[in-house]
Amino acid sequence: MQEHNIHILCTRPVDKALIEQAFLQNIQLDTISFIETEPIQTIEVQQEIELASVQMADIVFTSMNAVEAVTDMLDGVIPDWRIYCIGHKTKELIDAYFGSEAIAGIADNAAELAEEILLDESIDEIIFFCGNKKREELSQKLQENNIAVNEIIVYKTYSITHSIDKKYDAVIFFSPSAAESFFTNNSLPETAIIFAIGNTTQKTIQQFCKNKIIVSKYPEKQALVEQAIDYFTQLFN
Repeated sequence: MQEHNIHILCTRPVDKALIEQAFLQNIQLDTISFIETEPIQTIEVQQEIELASVQMADIVFTSMNAVEAVTDMLDGVIPDWRIYCIGHKTKELIDAYFGSEAIAGIADNAAELAEEILLDESIDEIIFFCGNKKREELSQKLQENNIAVNEIIVYKTYSITHSIDKKYDAVIFFSPSAAESFFTNNSLPETAIIFAIGNTTQKTIQQFCKNKIIVSKYPEKQALVEQAIDYFTQLFN
């Protein structure tokens, strides 16, 4: 294959196998984190999770971070929950801890997940385990349809700003927060292609630039990175 020396910036860590996969296609995949997350391990949050754990409840997880924060606090207890979630990696974590029978619904984004929940007319309240920078679409849609949403913030997201001197052919973003952090100190050449994990991330990026944005076919980190690699591989084949 002709050498093209493509350089892609990934704004969160990825598996070494993906970096090697890119290298085999003569693509250099650099990883620099622009956000950091950490669970909230306060007595107040623990008490809220413990209170939820003794209820037969409808639960929502929209991120792996929330699942990990809650299961760490549950410490082996498996509540009687019906769980709705976004993303297959999040579903895998839920399967591993709660069992596949606990999953009542799964979707690729917040709007679709809200519609999935609304299909069950018996639901009048959900518990939404989330981060401090969650998007509002899910809660708003449910509340508009008379479903009470009890939001419990179980992790925090922090921005990590960097100034990037290297010129990249593409940048991969996995969240609106990472995009906001990146554009705090950086801009992109008009030729750079942007890959976004979903429509909400896409809309945030559009506030900062007019570059071409390709939205992930699936809301998964690995799928988006592979999509970026395939894009450039096919472009030069």
